[in-house]
Amino acid sequence: MTTQIRTMRTVAGIINSVETLEGEGMLVRRPFPKSAFSHFDPFLLLDELGPINIEPGQAKGAPDHPHRGFETVSYVLEGRLEHKDSQGHAGQLGAGDVQWMTAGAGVVHSEMPEREFARTGGRLHGLQLWVNLPRRDKMMKPRYQEISAEQIPTAQTDDGLVTVKAIAGEALGVKSTIATQTPIMYLHFTLQPGGTVVQPVPKEYNAFTYVLDGEGLFGADKERAGDGQMVLFAQDGEEVTLANPSDARSPLDVLLIAGVPLNEPVVRYGPFVMNTEAEIVQAIEDYRNGRMGSIDF
Repeated sequence: MTTQIRTMRTVAGIINSVETLEGEGMLVRRPFPKSAFSHFDPFLLLDELGPINIEPGQAKGAPDHPHRGFETVSYVLEGRLEHKDSQGHAGQLGAGDVQWMTAGAGVVHSEMPEREFARTGGRLHGLQLWVNLPRRDKMMKPRYQEISAEQIPTAQTDDGLVTVKAIAGEALGVKSTIATQTPIMYLHFTLQPGGTVVQPVPKEYNAFTYVLDGEGLFGADKERAGDGQMVLFAQDGEEVTLANPSDARSPLDVLLIAGVPLNEPVVRYGPFVMNTEAEIVQAIEDYRNGRMGSIDF
């Protein structure tokens, strides 16, 4: 009987974030999309909001806006947000909570600072990831999955130096309860100085990390990357290595995100992501004619 030996992925490149304004003027850091790097199949966008200290009455959000053809994953690290949509859903997200919204055929959506948080101010930090939907699911009925911080599976290495929150996928023996339309891995690792983790990632997945805080070593070649940088892994192995050097002065806080590429045409126009120009034209017409509904509560 032979034992299959997994190989370690190397780093294909490191992407720096750019700062841009979203919604009512929220400043976000964005590794992609940008002119030189439009998407990383099946992922379309990653934004990091903050961390920022909000003065009382100065919080900004993203008022009513449409989506069609993809999923949004909102992950709050600090602060409180509230959301509404044209399907009649409403709710709040606090620190550690996740909302996985499958826009499908289309929704009008609003994400704003929670009313009391907006009044009093405070520290705000969150992320939004856009995940493309395959052609077969682009016009599916919209759905929501909201997971509180307490419901997200967590685990720790035996030495106690690495912890993980499994938002999607599986790591360190725990598995997320999120149902994804295509196989997706969304893992939040925190590595103390001297911590190392080797995470299995199927070879067919596109995979990247995004550094939230600290500086670490990535991949077989131990490439160094830090706060606000995105590390792209080559599809040349079945494992990804993350490490925080033993002489580091702070923990390494990093997201590992991976998924099966769709290998389908991507045509995007703002909040609409489809496979053809004609489908984009139809999405615009449907939105303008009210077929995606409106937020009336």
